[in-house]
Amino acid sequence: MADEGDEPTEELSDGNNSEEIEIVDPIKILEEKIEELEKEKQYSAAEIVNLRQRYARERNTLLKFSSMNLASKILPVLDYLEKAITIENSESGKFLEGVNMTMNKLKTVLENEGVRKIEALDQLFDPSLMEAIAVIPAPEGKDSGTVVEVIEEGYLFHERVLRPVKVIVSED
Repeated sequence: MADEGDEPTEELSDGNNSEEIEIVDPIKILEEKIEELEKEKQYSAAEIVNLRQRYARERNTLLKFSSMNLASKILPVLDYLEKAITIENSESGKFLEGVNMTMNKLKTVLENEGVRKIEALDQLFDPSLMEAIAVIPAPEGKDSGTVVEVIEEGYLFHERVLRPVKVIVSED
């Protein structure tokens, strides 16, 4: 004997139902799935190609700039050699010649590795390449914003600033 609460609330089929049953073609479904998977495969292949290209670019950049740290440590040595050459001493002719040869060789090695001196004297001040140490009134014949003196040479490593040029700039 069943309780009233155990009776089903809906009949399974009453014959008055007007729903149409759609017949699904399994071949069509599988063809659509194949097409979808083919597109995914193409996208994945394109993504792999893009990743390989990006990896190659990043690797080349890394190799190109890997010695930047070493170059920045060598620059003070070059500065000291340049200062040693400017000291006048008649007794030290051979020493001066040796220092000059050493400095020239060091410059050549650095240039071969992508280190270039930034030319700043008599150029317009460029804050992306230069650091202004002082500003002075413009000397006669110089435009405002022109570099009138270089305090410390600056260098580029390929296209990146390795060390900015420290300069004195003119102003009106």
